[in-house]
Amino acid sequence: MSHVFIAVIGGSSCSAEEARLAEEVGRGLAKQRVALICGGLGGVMEAACRGAKSADGLTIGILPRDDRSAANPYVDIPIVTGMGHARNVIVAKSAQAVIAVDGSYGTLSEIAHALQSGIPVIGLGTWSLSLHGEQDNSVIPAQSAEEAVKKAIEAAEAKGKDKKNR
Repeated sequence: MSHVFIAVIGGSSCSAEEARLAEEVGRGLAKQRVALICGGLGGVMEAACRGAKSADGLTIGILPRDDRSAANPYVDIPIVTGMGHARNVIVAKSAQAVIAVDGSYGTLSEIAHALQSGIPVIGLGTWSLSLHGEQDNSVIPAQSAEEAVKKAIEAAEAKGKDKKNR
């Protein structure tokens, strides 16, 4: 049985509205039997994991330090790295699609790593990109948690089909 792995990325602190969206995203992923990967800490990461656990989902936290106990209480599988922000590469590249909820510069780095690796990124109130004043539409916009989950799963499945056809 092959699992779908989707990363939920966002700031380690967030507003109540961003937490609500992240929790809805996590719950939606779990209802679709998708494993959630995140940075394992607070804010958007904790809210997404809380949502996933409320629907019996699997959560994986890629932690920046060496302390397993630093993981938020909703992480099933804490992975310690001792890599600080460099762990963002692992978060992004371990997923078949990424959902970015809000976020700060760490989130932006994860978006960049995912896009550079050809991993689809769904944006929910997150960064918009431009180059030389031209809009870059690489981040696929979503207007709701439900839409973000649907688009991420579709993108992950399409990416999987592309690999099989090579």
